[in-house]
Amino acid sequence: MQVLGVIPARFASTRFPGKPLAEIAGVSMVQRVWDQVSRCSTLTDAVVATEDQRIIDHVQSFGGKAIMTSAEHASGTDRIGEVANAYPQMDYLLNIQGDEPLLDPQAIDDLVRATLEHRWAMSTLVHPLGGDPEHPDVSNPNCVKAVRALDGMALYFSRSPIPYPRDAQSASYLKHIGIYMYDRETLARLCALPRTPLEASESLEQLRAMENGISIYSVETSYNPVAVDVPEDVQRAEERLK
Repeated sequence: MQVLGVIPARFASTRFPGKPLAEIAGVSMVQRVWDQVSRCSTLTDAVVATEDQRIIDHVQSFGGKAIMTSAEHASGTDRIGEVANAYPQMDYLLNIQGDEPLLDPQAIDDLVRATLEHRWAMSTLVHPLGGDPEHPDVSNPNCVKAVRALDGMALYFSRSPIPYPRDAQSASYLKHIGIYMYDRETLARLCALPRTPLEASESLEQLRAMENGISIYSVETSYNPVAVDVPEDVQRAEERLK
């Protein structure tokens, strides 16, 4: 099976303009992500998807691959969908977050292997947070939580603390890591679907898939990302690097 890793790198970020080119300890964000993705053993190929020529030029300067995509895409999924049209030979595509400079290649490889083994149509990663309802990520709406069935199928994603800890001793929380793998038919279907009520309510595009009956399987990982959403996060990422 042919698997393409796609790194969306949007220059016109609302909260952090030019974020892919921001330096993390002297190396650009997009290059750090590219370097980590290059260490994966399960990908057939990888490409950076952007809407800005400056990013294209920069990626090519360090030997990476980049493709120009529309500036009108409402989500990273839509950008991946455009890339899929340029790579018709790929059976699966991965949406790899372009703002996680400490990305763990092993997490990507684990997701790819599990997805190919079971021929899942769509899959993602989750990180265990433990059972403490006072854990800072549990109450943080910027940290998306997941609940799943015994077979690993995702039941729901929310910015709220789920499951509700009525009996605190039985609580177990999962942090969703926004890396997705799709077969190309599922990706095309997802891109063609309109925005859904739960997606709009939570501002979580994966709920569009679930509301339309697309199952999402979750693979547990020890990888806990440090995402760079705003300029202040750069220092946090550099401290983790040290």
